[in-house]
Amino acid sequence: MRAAPNPTLSCCCCRFASPKCVPSAIPNPRFRLGASSAPLRSVSVSTPVASSSTAEEPSSPITATSRRRLILLRHAESVWGGRFTRDHDRPLSEVGRNNAISIAHKLEQMGWIPELILSSDATRTKETLEILRENIMGLNQAKVHFIPSFYSIAAMDGQTAEHLQKAICEFSTDEILTVMCMGHNRGWEEAASMLSGDTVELKTCNAALLEASGRSWIEAFSVAGLGGWKLHGILKP
Repeated sequence: MRAAPNPTLSCCCCRFASPKCVPSAIPNPRFRLGASSAPLRSVSVSTPVASSSTAEEPSSPITATSRRRLILLRHAESVWGGRFTRDHDRPLSEVGRNNAISIAHKLEQMGWIPELILSSDATRTKETLEILRENIMGLNQAKVHFIPSFYSIAAMDGQTAEHLQKAICEFSTDEILTVMCMGHNRGWEEAASMLSGDTVELKTCNAALLEASGRSWIEAFSVAGLGGWKLHGILKP
């Protein structure tokens, strides 16, 4: 059954100029967004195993050790479309739709249920999200913002990680502990690599699961910096 329209969905042509996006006063001398970081290290990661300690209660007190979980999900496989179909408007393929269902079940099984979703407004990304909302219990309660710049920023070398940070700081609150950003390559796997310090490859409908600690998202980004986010794993259909 298709979910009913949700008032939490919105479309934002944002510039992320909020004062909330100003880095906190807890700098990390090793890393700074926009600057060069330590060499990336290549690791082999497998699908994470669910555990009883994975899920974080949203109502838990916000402390300096509160875990912030970031899901960077690339859209599911799309069709190429006809000669008059814009890249932005390409829909999901049948394989892509099935993969989106699979990744939804795995996210739910692990307890990585986002409270805030920031997504590209491309058709294939919207359709991926629609399938997730139909298959993950409770996901309809998440706030959703469609951000047009997520489509274009992914094609710009070295800019996606900082752009995602600004968007998350703009739309999140301290009480939100799990955020999912949905978009495109090459920017999404580049951002996952820069934030974790690992060489991350994201095929269609793959999700990088990242963790950092902080009393707020601003603090988490400031303390972890580039290379300081823990790569919990790569989730695959």
